[in-house]
Amino acid sequence: MKLRVIAAGTRMPAWVTEGTREYARRLPREYRLEIVEIALASTRRGAPRALQEEGGRMLAAVGERDRVIALAVEGQALSTAELARRFGKWQQQGRDLAFLIGGPEGLAPECLERAELRWSLSPLTFPHALVRVLLVEQLYRAWTVLVGHPYHREGQSQR
Repeated sequence: MKLRVIAAGTRMPAWVTEGTREYARRLPREYRLEIVEIALASTRRGAPRALQEEGGRMLAAVGERDRVIALAVEGQALSTAELARRFGKWQQQGRDLAFLIGGPEGLAPECLERAELRWSLSPLTFPHALVRVLLVEQLYRAWTVLVGHPYHREGQSQR
């Protein structure tokens, strides 16, 4: 199953690249992680137009059969256990996953409409670069829950 992270913004700081690479490296081979960076559009002609341009580029990067998941603060919150259950079902269904991360203006309405799930990592607002790392770590964590790996310790204090 291909895991495609389609994210607005290019030239990420080294810690973002290193963080996503670390968790991608930990995933088993059957999960192929791909990061697709979408250039931010200029807001000189207005934020709505920039949002529309970015959204068009994002949707162009989505595969025809991909299950699209939009990361949105107003989306549905999932526990680790719920994410793992969904991740397992998605794997069984054999479709690739495309995760959309918007830029400073958020995600275009067309991206939200294309999404089968709007997922909120938190009601907090995070820097978009950090969301990449958090997302890939959560995908790795969901896999560890599915296979019984000790990385995730449900109910225990995380220090």
